[in-house]
Amino acid sequence: MQAGNNSIETYKNSKGGDGLRIREDLPRLTGQSWKSLTPAEIELLKWVGVFFRKPTPGKFMMRLRMPNGFSHSRQLRAIADLSRRLGNCILDITTRQQIELRGFALGDVQEIWEKLRGVDLHSLQTGQDNVRNINGCALAGLTPHELFDASHAVFELDQLIVGLDGNPEFTNLPRKFNITVTGCVENCTHNESQDVALVPASKHGQVGFGVLLGGKMGSGGFTPALPLDVFVPPHQAAELVAELVKIFRDHGPREARSKCRFRFLVGEWGIPRLRDELQQRINWRLETAGRDMRRAAHSDHLGAIAQKQPGRIAVGLCVPTGRLNPAQIEELARLADTYGNGEVRFTVAQNAVIPHVHESAVRALLREPLLKQFSPQPSPFFRRLVACTGTDFCNMAQIETKSRAVTLSRTLEKKLGKDCEAASIHWSGCQAGCGNHQVADIGLRGLKANINGKVVDAVAIYVGGQSGPETRVGKQLFDVVPCDQLPYVVAGLLEERGLTRSAIEPPLPHDFVAIDSLTPGQAPLPPGDTTIQPQGT
Repeated sequence: MQAGNNSIETYKNSKGGDGLRIREDLPRLTGQSWKSLTPAEIELLKWVGVFFRKPTPGKFMMRLRMPNGFSHSRQLRAIADLSRRLGNCILDITTRQQIELRGFALGDVQEIWEKLRGVDLHSLQTGQDNVRNINGCALAGLTPHELFDASHAVFELDQLIVGLDGNPEFTNLPRKFNITVTGCVENCTHNESQDVALVPASKHGQVGFGVLLGGKMGSGGFTPALPLDVFVPPHQAAELVAELVKIFRDHGPREARSKCRFRFLVGEWGIPRLRDELQQRINWRLETAGRDMRRAAHSDHLGAIAQKQPGRIAVGLCVPTGRLNPAQIEELARLADTYGNGEVRFTVAQNAVIPHVHESAVRALLREPLLKQFSPQPSPFFRRLVACTGTDFCNMAQIETKSRAVTLSRTLEKKLGKDCEAASIHWSGCQAGCGNHQVADIGLRGLKANINGKVVDAVAIYVGGQSGPETRVGKQLFDVVPCDQLPYVVAGLLEERGLTRSAIEPPLPHDFVAIDSLTPGQAPLPPGDTTIQPQGT
């Protein structure tokens, strides 16, 4: 393990390398003012899923662990109760298929944890240098379009790495670690952006996983994961991934935080050396890769979807930008109980699925009032809409994202109509890329810009991104576009790229030009303006 000299390494070392030990300090911390928290305590609280939020001083966020995005009505009711009584009545579904509870006081943490434990939930190891919520297909075990049900491997791996009470063996990683495990062939998760991704594969008539390594979003942009040239059967998957995490723990860089992701170890070592190291750590022979069974096309699992279980339907609901209030999540729980078996599943696109609806009950479910808000057949500008937290609650965000995303999509509906192809529009409030903006048809990254001496909210615009077996990194087309110009610019881009068939204004506004036609680093400029400069990125 390399010695580190960044502040987070110093904080971890103060707890013997185990950030979970901040729990020992909770009686003291919750009994005093939040203003007395030290920088070390603010960071270490993230090991137990408790996040200080600068935009809301004194109010905290808790990130709940929900492997594979699986939840149940009793859990949703507990979350709604906590949000209403102790929080600010704002809940968010994240792109890692989990819920964030907002607006509570530090003194409420123990009560929240007790309530969560009663419904088999916790928040451990959901932040900082840990394996984050493990992603998978929201319809695992249900969709006929899967090679096999991979959710068993997700839960086995989560038990190994976190369990019910946290696992110090995996709490001293150099940086965060993202994992996706899926057997779905419909390309419904962003595997190429993960530190480790297991994807459905076949070899000699046997089903299992292919392994991808070293993907990342964030600072430096989207770097797609690389194939490890390994085929792993489902029953060995959890052990293999756990050993890859340990390799990162033991050998990953720990100096500059921007260069501590797994990708940098993969780049330094190369795939052959990493594969050799993995072979030395396991007692079975690694097989070379099989055939990747994923389709190129992406599925969002929205709408009424026939399950492999006869007579059962999964109904995928679009939750615009993933934001809910307690009444909505309680109603989602009621619908899951009334029409299904109580299960609710969350997707990487911040949406929700009610499975196990009898086919005879689908029409009644579709008439429920909540489905007017969370439509199973949303317009093309909401269907694939994703937005990170933004400046409402995030310390790093440069612009507000959630309401802007909804406003833009509504404006596009009016300008372009609804009879067109769904385009993925992803918003990230900053370069951290939590909205996965470089795997979208249109990706928007927030920044501040100085225009004519006035600092305004703006975005950089990326186009043509896609994850999956035919991954494309979204290309930055505009360096700076003020947010008030977005409806015009995005509508033009959609038309230019054939993503809408409606008649609109000219493909691109005359006062903006693509970066390709500018000198390196130059921003697109409105007429007569020469002062736009990116700030805060």
